[in-house]
Amino acid sequence: MPSKYYTHFVADVPELKQTGEYTGVVEVASPLHRQREARELKAVLARDFDLPCEDIRILHWARLH
Repeated sequence: MPSKYYTHFVADVPELKQTGEYTGVVEVASPLHRQREARELKAVLARDFDLPCEDIRILHWARLH
């Protein structure tokens, strides 16, 4: 069952000398593990933006019901 998360995050792109700040809803195929939600969400965002995990800074997130 898909799960949705509201996210507010920054994607740092060092080689371009710019930072992008984003907000929106991210939908994942299955719920993330409760104790690791932030880390797993960061990995999903990094993969979607084709960036290393350390270039993603999550400012706020919340699971939507």
